[in-house]
This record gives sequence, C-alpha cells and structure tokens, in this order.
Amino acid sequence: MNKDLTVGSPGKALVMFTIPLFVSVMFQQMYNIADSVIAGKFAGEDALAAIGASYPITMIFMAVAVGCQIGCSVVISKHFGSGNMQMTKTCISTSLIAGTALSALLTLAGVLFSGVFMQLVQTPDNIFDDGCVYLMIYTGGFVFLFLYNVVTGIFNSLGDSKTPLYLLIASSVGNIILDCIFIIPLKMGVAGAAWATFAAQGAACILALALLFRRLKSMQISGGRLFSGRALAEIGKVAVPSVLQQSFISVGNLFIQYMVNSFDSSAIVAGYSAAIKLNTFAITSFTTIGNGMSSFTAQNIGAGKPERIKRGFRSVLIFGMASAAVFFLLFFLPSEGLLSLFMNDESSQLAMDTGVTFLRIVSPFYFVVCLKLLCDGVLRGSESMGCFMAATFTDLILRVILAAILKGFMGVDGIWTSWPIAWTIATIMSFIFYKSGIWSRKLKAAEK
Repeated sequence: MNKDLTVGSPGKALVMFTIPLFVSVMFQQMYNIADSVIAGKFAGEDALAAIGASYPITMIFMAVAVGCQIGCSVVISKHFGSGNMQMTKTCISTSLIAGTALSALLTLAGVLFSGVFMQLVQTPDNIFDDGCVYLMIYTGGFVFLFLYNVVTGIFNSLGDSKTPLYLLIASSVGNIILDCIFIIPLKMGVAGAAWATFAAQGAACILALALLFRRLKSMQISGGRLFSGRALAEIGKVAVPSVLQQSFISVGNLFIQYMVNSFDSSAIVAGYSAAIKLNTFAITSFTTIGNGMSSFTAQNIGAGKPERIKRGFRSVLIFGMASAAVFFLLFFLPSEGLLSLFMNDESSQLAMDTGVTFLRIVSPFYFVVCLKLLCDGVLRGSESMGCFMAATFTDLILRVILAAILKGFMGVDGIWTSWPIAWTIATIMSFIFYKSGIWSRKLKAAEK
C-alpha cells in the first residue's frame, strides 16, 4: 500500500514508515550473517576467514546497488510527493531498465575477475581458493541483488516499507534453510554458503518484480515514458554521489582488510570477519533509518513542506539513539557469546580476542555514527550532495590514514581505534551542515 508522508503528524508518519525498514534490515543482515555463522560452525575457521576475506569486495558490489537504490528512491519520492504520477512512472521504468544493464555488466566483471580481486587484498594462501569460489558465485547472482534493491527502493519511495519487509523475511528464512542444507548434510562448504545466498536472492528478486508490476498496474497511471534521459540524469544526480559514498566506504574497508591480512594470521582474519559482520549489522541498521529520513525529506520537499522535516528528524533521532543503545549493550559486554556463534570448538583464542577488542572499541561510538547518518539522510533527501559527500569522504579518508599510522604504534588494535576518531570528526561536520539549514536554503533557491 502506497503511503503519503506529507500529511499527518511528521514524527509518527516517519517513525511508522521507518520501523518496517529497520526490521527489514535486521532480516537482511541475518541472512548475511548466516553464511558466516553456519560456515564457521560446520566448515571451520578457514571457511569463516575465506568468506570474511571476500566480504569487503562483495560490499563494493553492494555499494553500487545501495547507491542506485537511494538515487531512485529520493527522486521517485520527490515526484510522488508532488503528485506528478506520470514522472513517477517514468522514473520507475527508467530505473529498472538502466539498473538491468548496469548490473549485468558488473555481474560479468565479478565472475571474470574474482581471483584478481582476492589477490588485491592479499588473501592468505590457505583460504585463497575458497575465497575466490565464494566471490565468483556471489557476484554471479549480483543482477538479482541489484534489481531487488532497486525495487525495494521504489516501494519505499511510494511510502510502502512493509512489502520489502515481507520479502526480506521470506528471503532470509529461505537463505538460512538453504545454508543448513548445503553446508551441513551436503558438505558443500564455502560454495554452499554462496549458492544459498544466490538462490534466496534470485527468488526474492523475481517475486519483488512481480509485485511491483502488479502495484503499477493497480495505480492505473496513464502516460509517461518507458525510458527518459532526463529522468536518468535526475536519478544519477543523487545516485552517483550515493554510489561514490557507498563505494568509498567499501574501498576503505578493502584497505582495512588489506592491513588485517598483512598480519598473515587466519585467526586474526577470522576474528575480524566475525566482528565486522556484527558491526555491519549495527551500521546498516542506522543507515536504513537514515534512508527512511531521505525518503521522508524528499517527499516533503516535493510537496513544498520543508517545515515537517525538522519535526520528523527530532522524532526519528530518539528512535535511532534507542537502537544505538541496544547494539552497544549487546556488543560491548556479552560480545564473546555473540562471536562464539561464528566459531566452533577448534577456533583459537586469538580469533575470539580479536573480535572482542574490535567491538569494545567501536560500539560506544554507535550513538555518534547514528547521528551522522540521520543528518546525512536529510542532506541526501534534499539533494545537498556536496555537503553529504564532504562528511562521508572525511570519515573514510581519516579512517584509512589513521589505521595505517596507528597500526605501527598499536598493532592491530590501532586499526580498530581509527574508526571512532573518524566517525566523531565526520559526525561533527554532518551535524553542522544540518543545523546550518543549507538543505532548506537550497530548496528556497530552487523555488525562486
């Protein structure tokens, strides 16, 4: 069901829209984590390390999908909020056509160059082959992952955050069941984890497309073009910086993975792999709240109601801080129990200690990064992309530089310490941009 976010109580409308998005990302991260949990438990520490070594590379592909999802969602939200249904329909079809072409090219590149990518991050020899297999199968299904993200972004732009939730629940449960079948009785190891993700994502993509076409038919929108260069340019204006943002984060993670791999210890790689999965769970949850803020901002800007944005921001900030508190409490104190989900009885103490230290260093700063991502949501939703990119790139560049410097003084703990420092400085920038009202001034300038 489509929902107009430009009417009613701003806080209630935004929070009720965001909650299904938040639950959706919980399930999405659940099936991402399932690969590592089941592989680590039943295929061993090297299997966990192999999946972890390929993870930063898979995140680069994911970055393109998420960036394009954000671009489509913001632009479609704006036209939907303004009541321009013909342009809404044109932007939807343009997104699907352009997305299919781009994802097909990236799928081909991933399959052909998996080995090269694994070499770039200095993957240890004992996990190199398994890492390549996982990456090749994962990227082979990237076209499904990409289109699924675009379709869920379209649903979100129409104010429907529940349909993506139902799709993710089904996909997550299916992925976990397939993981158990492929890895435990069939003993397919790392390849089984990859094929489980491939199959679950493919089924979710096909179902999502079918539901979207049915929704568009029920809306009975007359007119509109199948493909528009103007619509593509408008989407690209938001999508390209968002892709760059997501890609920069992923490239930064590649450098971090390179530094972790340089210790030439599969135990350290395994510990980091487990901890980064949990950390990504938290950060992706905050990012999703920020994405909800972007859709809300775009719809209200399209409707000419910028005054609702600040009121919505204050309400969703409380929700975000509560979420950060939950993740902090889960990861800071009882982190050994969560990390043990990824490891079997033969896993080394070094792997456990590595994961525990990482989480205890970064988790207290979840409140900080959550604030940043909410401010970024307003900047992106208002298409204030210069400010948005400045804060994001500052975070990434500082994190990589500080990791390289502190590694020399503090060892692997120095890498972890770079995260909260970079997060804090970038958050200060994003908050200043938000409080300055530059996003609302840009809107007023456009109206003139």
